[in-house]
Order: sequence, then structure tokens, then C-alpha cells
Amino acid sequence: MQTILIVEDERDLAELLSFNLEREGFKTIIATDGLEGLANVGHCQPDLVILDLMLPGMLGTDVCKNLKKSERTSHIPVIMLTAKGEEIDKVVGFEVGADDYVVKPFSSRELLLRVKAVLRRTNTESVSSPMLLFGLIMIDTDRHIVMVDGEEIFFTSTEFKLLHTLAQRPGRVQSRDVLLRDVWGYNFVEDSRTVDTHITRLRTKLGSAGDLIKTVRGFGYKLDLQ
Repeated sequence: MQTILIVEDERDLAELLSFNLEREGFKTIIATDGLEGLANVGHCQPDLVILDLMLPGMLGTDVCKNLKKSERTSHIPVIMLTAKGEEIDKVVGFEVGADDYVVKPFSSRELLLRVKAVLRRTNTESVSSPMLLFGLIMIDTDRHIVMVDGEEIFFTSTEFKLLHTLAQRPGRVQSRDVLLRDVWGYNFVEDSRTVDTHITRLRTKLGSAGDLIKTVRGFGYKLDLQ
């Protein structure tokens, strides 16, 4: 049974989320402030965290930063849950490592679909070969490890999936819509900036090897040695 940690200071909403998730077969844990949520992640190692942005004790952005900079917890996917729906707020959420972003008010069905999509792309291996090599980049799909010129680089689950997807299709241009479908697991075209933000993070983390990710203006991206 997969465990989901809900970090939400509105107790009624947290309990509603817990009820709906447990009805779908998940185990849930509730934390009502940022520090408690961070402590719970360390103790129970959940499969996914649903994280409110505005929390007492520690903001959700700071909780997410702490999770993503730790080797023990960087692989745990995070869905930001917040009333702040401006584009800049979403960009900030993705920049600190969130895997998805749901704006209040939302339907329980929408959240459940997003939870399942994030868990599916985190847990599913889509290629038969456990190792992909591309220039200085080595991707170990079995262990979810990326090495650049012999040095291990830590990626979130979504960053790993995005790089993995591009590496499986070398030299082939991938549109933002295709990447949203194949990496995020569903279509939300209005949030295509999500892809751009994650590509920027990939390039930064890959260092000089980030130049292998090419922008095709007006269309999308490709991983190419040329």
C-alpha cells in the first residue's frame, strides 16, 4: 500500500483529502504545519507528499527545498496544493522542485488523477535497457541515477523522467504537448510553461552537458550531440 503525506493546515480539507485517498486504497498521514510535515517525511518515507504552500512553522516552498536537497528524500514526488494560482507562483513551485501544482479550489477527482499520474511516472520503467548513454550523460534507469562525466547528479522524479524521455528519443524534436503527455501523464496545455521551467532546471544541473538539450523555437526540445 502506497503512503501519501498530506501537509495542510486546514484540518477539514486535510481530512477530506485523507478520506478520498484512503477510499482509493492509499494510506495517508496528516501534518498541519511545515516543520511537522518535514519531520514526518524523515520518519515514514512516504511515496508522495501533498504540500500546501502557505503553512505555519515553515512555508511549503521551504519544506520542498529541504526535501529536494536531501539525498534521502529528493526522490519523493511533491504536489503543491495552494490558493495562489498566478503563473509566477507556479514557476516558483516548480523551481523549488515540485512535481505538480494544484490550485484551490479543486475537485477531488482532479487531485486523484494527478496523484495517480505522478505516482505512475515515478514508479514505471518504460524501457528494456537499464542504462542509457548520451555523450557525457549516463542514465541508470534501474537505480534512477544520472552521472555526468562520472559525477552523480541528483534529480527530482519529474526531472529524471523528462531527461530519460529525451534520451530515449535522441535527435527527435519533442513538442511541449508531447512532453506534457509523456512525462506528466496527462494533458494540461495551458501549463506548457511547466516544460520550459523543468528544461531550465535540467540544463543547470547538467552543467556543460546541459548544452546537449537543444531548443527548437516555436515547437519544443531535443537531446542532440550535434
